[in-house]
Amino acid sequence: MRIHLATTRNQSIVPYDHLPVLVGSLHKWLGMNEWHNEVSLYSFSWLKGGERGNSGLYFPRGASWFISAYDTEIIRRLLQGIQRDPSINYGLKVNSIMIQKTPHFRQSHSFTLASPVLIKHRDGEKVKHFLFSDTQADELLTKTLVTKLKKAGLNTDGVQVTFKRDYPFSKTKLVNYNGIGNRASICPITINGTPEQIAFAWNVGIGNSTGIGFGALN
Repeated sequence: MRIHLATTRNQSIVPYDHLPVLVGSLHKWLGMNEWHNEVSLYSFSWLKGGERGNSGLYFPRGASWFISAYDTEIIRRLLQGIQRDPSINYGLKVNSIMIQKTPHFRQSHSFTLASPVLIKHRDGEKVKHFLFSDTQADELLTKTLVTKLKKAGLNTDGVQVTFKRDYPFSKTKLVNYNGIGNRASICPITINGTPEQIAFAWNVGIGNSTGIGFGALN
C-alpha cells in the first residue's frame, strides 16, 4: 500500500541533503516501533515539486512525497502519526493524503525510479558501491529482493531484477546522508517474477537502504 502526501509551501530553504529529515519525520509518525532496526520492508520517494536555488530547494506550491509499505500496519501507524503532527521541517506540513492500493502486475514489469538505487556489497572490511553499469549489479539487486521476500515469508522462486541499460539517460548520483557519500544509480529496472513478487517490490523498493530514501519505484 502507498500513501501520497502533499504539503504546504516551505518557509525556509530545504537543503539538498535533507534525507535524514524525511527519515526523522517517518519515524516520528511511526512512534516507538519494531521496524526501525529491521530489514526495511518499506520505501519512500524523494520530495517532488521543488525549484533549485543556490543552497537548496524551494517548494512555492508545496511538495509531494509518497511512502510505501508491504505491511499495512505501517501505513496505519503513519496515518495516525501524521494526524497527530503533520509537520516535517522547513515549514513543510502535510495538508492532504491520498491512499493508493497496491496495483495488480503481470509476470514482468519495468519501473522508473522515485529515488536512486543504492547497491552495497561488503567484501571483508570494505564496502563497495555497485552501479547500473556493473555486471554484478543485477545479481546483487536480485539477492537483496530475495532477502526481503524471505523476511516477509513469501515465495522467492524465479524472481529477477535487471537494470534497463539501453535507457539513454541513465546516470549516477552521489547522495550524501549524514556526511557519508553514497554513489547510486538512476536507471529504470525490470522485475520478472510472480505478480505477488513484483507487487512486493513496488512497495518495499529495490537495492539497499530503502528505509533511508533509496530505491523507491514509481
